[in-house]
Amino acid sequence: MPAPTPPTPPTPPAASTVVLRQALRDMLVLLGVLTVVGVGVGYLVDGMAGVWGALLGVGIALIFSGTTVVSVLKTVNSEPTMMMAVIMGAWLAKLIVVIIVMVILRQFDFYNPMVLFLVSVVGVIGSAVLDARAVQRGRVGYFES
Repeated sequence: MPAPTPPTPPTPPAASTVVLRQALRDMLVLLGVLTVVGVGVGYLVDGMAGVWGALLGVGIALIFSGTTVVSVLKTVNSEPTMMMAVIMGAWLAKLIVVIIVMVILRQFDFYNPMVLFLVSVVGVIGSAVLDARAVQRGRVGYFES
C-alpha cells in the first residue's frame, strides 16, 4: 500500500486581495459606527425622522461605497478590460439606483433629509479615505506572478 501524500497547504491570497478585503472590512466597521452615531445624533436632532434619515444615509453610503470594493474584489484576477467594464457598470448601476431611491424618497416626509445627506456624505467620504489608506499601507507590487 503506497504511503498517503501529505495535503498541500493552501496558497495565501494575493496581496491585492488582502488589501481589498481590508478596505471592505474597514468600510463595514466605519458604517457600523456611523449607524450608531448617526442614529443617536439623528434622534437628538429630529426624533424618529432623524433616525430614519441616518439609517437611509448609511444605506446609501453602503450601496455607493460597497459596490465599488466588492466589484474590484470580484474582478481582481480578471483581465484589465473586464475589470474596468465591471467597475464602470457597477458605478453606473449604483448611480442609477441612488437617483431612483432619492426620487422615490422625495415624496415622503418620515425622514430628515439633512440627516440623510450628512450621514451619507460622511459615509462615502470616510469610505474613500479608508480605501486610500488600505491601498497605501498594502504591500502590492506593480506585477504579481
